Amino acid sequence: MKTSSLQLLDELKTLVQEHIQYAQDLLKESDERLNSRVSDNSWSVLECFEHLNRYGDFYIPEISRNISSSKASSVPFFKPGILGNYFAESMRPKEKLNKMKTLKSMNPINSKLNRNVIEEFIRQQQQIVELLEKARKVNLNTVKTGISISKLIRLRLGDTFRFVIYHNQRHMKQVESVLKNF
Repeated sequence: MKTSSLQLLDELKTLVQEHIQYAQDLLKESDERLNSRVSDNSWSVLECFEHLNRYGDFYIPEISRNISSSKASSVPFFKPGILGNYFAESMRPKEKLNKMKTLKSMNPINSKLNRNVIEEFIRQQQQIVELLEKARKVNLNTVKTGISISKLIRLRLGDTFRFVIYHNQRHMKQVESVLKNF
């Protein structure tokens, strides 16, 4: 699947802007709703956002560092890597969300949280929008980033953006489900 680099960045930017808007709308919800859970071992809305912020704490500096140090100029097409495409596609929300295990360090269950978690998410997403703009000037195929689960695996920048943003999208669906069931 070869796709236009600029078209990919535009599509991802649109998703991020939708996530920002949704998060801003959630700031109007009561603390009770934001902290409610469907079951004892499920996440609340705020725990979903805390989980995403923890990933943002890793990926935003990682992406920024690798874009800044890149000398490779942009190319018209992005071609996903085998592993990167697998990771990105596994994060895309399906009709019925399949449960996935998360790393212990990324699991926010039973954290004491407030709506600042959503404000932090919005701030991080604004940084991602800026990074998507900077990425227009680099090669999405040759710029590589590390991943949170292993220092040995490096993904193409285009795949890393896809993974992070699809992961956010997946948890936006989870948030919708939590609110619908409360």
